[in-house]
Amino acid sequence: MSFVLKANTSWNQTYARCVSAAPEAFDSDRLRNLVGGEWVRTGVPGDHRNPVDGLEIEGPPQVTHDEAVLAVQLAVRQHAEWAKVGIDERKARIARAVAAMREQRELLALLLVWEIGKPWRLACADVDRALDGVDWYLGEAERQLAGRTQLPGPVSNIASWNYPMSVQIHAELVQLLAGNAVIAKTPTQGGFHCLTLAHALMAREGLPVTLLSGRGASLGDVLIRGEGIGALAFVGGRANGRKAATTLADTGRRHFLEQEGLNTWGIWNFSQWDLLAGHIKKGFEYGKQRCTAYPRFVVQRHMFAEFLQAYLPVVESLRYGNPLAVESADDPYPELDFGPVISAAKATELRLNFDEAINGGGIPLVHRSIRDGRFLPQQDKSAYVAPACVLQPPSSWSLHHSEPFGPLDSIVVVDTEAEFLAAMNASNGALVGSIATDDSEFAHRVADDLQSFKVGINMPRSRGDRDEVFGGKGASWKGAFVGGDLLVQAVTQPADGSEDRLYGNFPSYSLYPDKAIVGTARA
Repeated sequence: MSFVLKANTSWNQTYARCVSAAPEAFDSDRLRNLVGGEWVRTGVPGDHRNPVDGLEIEGPPQVTHDEAVLAVQLAVRQHAEWAKVGIDERKARIARAVAAMREQRELLALLLVWEIGKPWRLACADVDRALDGVDWYLGEAERQLAGRTQLPGPVSNIASWNYPMSVQIHAELVQLLAGNAVIAKTPTQGGFHCLTLAHALMAREGLPVTLLSGRGASLGDVLIRGEGIGALAFVGGRANGRKAATTLADTGRRHFLEQEGLNTWGIWNFSQWDLLAGHIKKGFEYGKQRCTAYPRFVVQRHMFAEFLQAYLPVVESLRYGNPLAVESADDPYPELDFGPVISAAKATELRLNFDEAINGGGIPLVHRSIRDGRFLPQQDKSAYVAPACVLQPPSSWSLHHSEPFGPLDSIVVVDTEAEFLAAMNASNGALVGSIATDDSEFAHRVADDLQSFKVGINMPRSRGDRDEVFGGKGASWKGAFVGGDLLVQAVTQPADGSEDRLYGNFPSYSLYPDKAIVGTARA
């Protein structure tokens, strides 16, 4: 079957819409940075290829170390001015910014399709989740901020590329609501056009936001240790997270560092296979490019045949390819489970990861082909990878203890409860984990020993943005826990100047809420 590009969605048309919607932030040939309340033509755009079709576009305009120092100084001044603005006015400005983003929902979502390869439905959900989440905080603000005030300085945000709206913009708006100015760094791998448009709409309402582009090597110190910064919010991999934590070590600055972990499904004495199949199917959304994806399955040996009968049809049913490829130009967006991964380099890495596992003795259980995908004629497919799964990966595998961040699963077969726990805890801490079992006593006993912050029984867990705490165990998280009231507490301090002991995962003390364990009824 031959496909064409959906009408009015080409990259040139999409960028032209950005220039029209926010000419202060989008020049005809490049993006600008937002510094001291002004959009400035500073920084040098790098080379960049979008993942959908490999088209070369201007990358984010990367500022120098000295330019970043000045931007932080100006943000500190903005923070002092924002502290004089009352809660009612803060709420009104943020509500207007949210309304403006809702008016641009389609364009924000289309940018997510192009920049990070999200299928249309998931791109829209990312935008909606951000804005709906902020609505909830607007309704709760007076209660959450009672007796609390803003931090001494702005909040610095260094986030991953995969959820520009529902993680980064959502967090920034809550930080602003709490009385803080905000500094944000655009991810170099993608999402910078979407973030530029969102920040343009925020800045128009007088919100004190700074948006910079640049590489961590040159900006990391400034955005983490810069004089006057009140807190650091980081989302990314463990290597960069460790560097951030080391940089913060002697500052005493509050922080919340969300890092990767190998989230696992464990299957033990289980019979609800249709229920699990549905969860596995949904888990492949966006090609498992999220921090709460489940790429590892730990399966009791005598359950293995039945598990395969549930798992294999799901993987064979997955739809993937170009999220803008349609049969007729006026057709609706295609319904896909995932599009490309973030880059051609990442796709190559995942293929090499698969080969490494097989060469080391793993069994190639699933290895679908890119030819099964949905693509435009002659388009570049270098950022696309088909679903794959390795059975019994070798312990020497580079992903035996790490997440792939792509549609590459692995299955470990176990016989004893001790093996089950060891396999589920392979990565020294995770954000989420789930147990599929008919034995509730077993589930709750084992859950106590899982190194996962959120544990699901017969259901997956997710990040949650509104009234649920989010954090991690072990090396998957450092600093304050966030979500709901704790997110607001993390970016505020007691108004009376008293000591503020935050719930979280800190080196000097630990104040953990009860582990979040949630189960479902039998299907």
